[in-house]
Amino acid sequence: MPVLHYDQPFELESGAVLPALDIAYHTWGRPTPERDNVVWIFHALTGDARADQWWSGLVGSGKLLDPKQYYIICANMLGSCYGTTGPASLHPHTGKKWGPDFPLITVRDMVAAHRILAQALDVDRIWLGIGGSMGGQQLLEWAATEPERFTMIVPIATNARHSAWGIAFNEAQRMAIEAELARYDDPTEAGRYGLKAARAIAMLSYRNYHTYRTTQDEEQEKLYDYRASSYQRYQGEKLVRRFDVYSYLTLSKAMDSHNIGRGRGGVARALANIQARTLTISVDSDILFPPEEQQLIAQHIPNGHHATLYSLYGHDAFLIELDQLQSLIQQFLAGEGFPPQTPIAPTARPIQLPRPPIPGSEFF
Repeated sequence: MPVLHYDQPFELESGAVLPALDIAYHTWGRPTPERDNVVWIFHALTGDARADQWWSGLVGSGKLLDPKQYYIICANMLGSCYGTTGPASLHPHTGKKWGPDFPLITVRDMVAAHRILAQALDVDRIWLGIGGSMGGQQLLEWAATEPERFTMIVPIATNARHSAWGIAFNEAQRMAIEAELARYDDPTEAGRYGLKAARAIAMLSYRNYHTYRTTQDEEQEKLYDYRASSYQRYQGEKLVRRFDVYSYLTLSKAMDSHNIGRGRGGVARALANIQARTLTISVDSDILFPPEEQQLIAQHIPNGHHATLYSLYGHDAFLIELDQLQSLIQQFLAGEGFPPQTPIAPTARPIQLPRPPIPGSEFF
């Protein structure tokens, strides 16, 4: 995977400075001479730049985002452990991993890193920006920072400011990790059991009651070793094999910082300055980023549209319900509008009845 080496100090929103910056990224296809076919994909919390793998139903030959037609870019976000500078990186002065000494970063810092990469790739204008969850947060922050940069954006299952509900889930996960770290004098390599527990907590927010009732329920004649219990442990084991503990802590704190209205007169004013034609996509059963958050985005962006993806799988659905997602995005790219939808009151969301399970990928 290519890595851009930025050998200059990189100042963070907190005032801390990284001595240098590495940005891992991947591209597909080639730009036109006019460079008017750029698609920038933003990955979610524990994802990476290999969008053709975790979004294989949308990215690839013959797919919605076809490299024969588009110049597609996906960069690993700042603070991650997949090639871009983060806690798992070596400190240039000590030669050791940053670990717990890595400074606080924000979604705004992530966008600053994306902008450095865009300049290096000679990308001034982005025809389409698209991303879900934390990827959607980065997309909205960039569109608010540089309103003229994007022609169209599709933020999916995301928000303009991270909610108290989302922050509470993230804090519970950090508490699980920190409870283990507190047991060690040298916490550099610790935290794996805490990360497993954190992932299990996160899965409850990525799915919902009906997901578990449909996919994990069983006749409870036995006294232990329930399917739902095994599933939670499996998810924790799977993440700890591939992700860095301190990157998880760093990125969850960065997600909490997300607020495109900070320093811009509030969320409504920041959204009103976005020039891109916008489609926000909700998941009807999402309890982590509920539909009213995407509706708010569409209502305040001057050329904003909103659509709903229907799924049993809650927040995870943007990685699973790819046929629905492709249909909505195709409609949007074709210039078609979407009918106005009645806002869903936070206290009156309809309960979704379970649907048959659909095979899909896991959350990134």
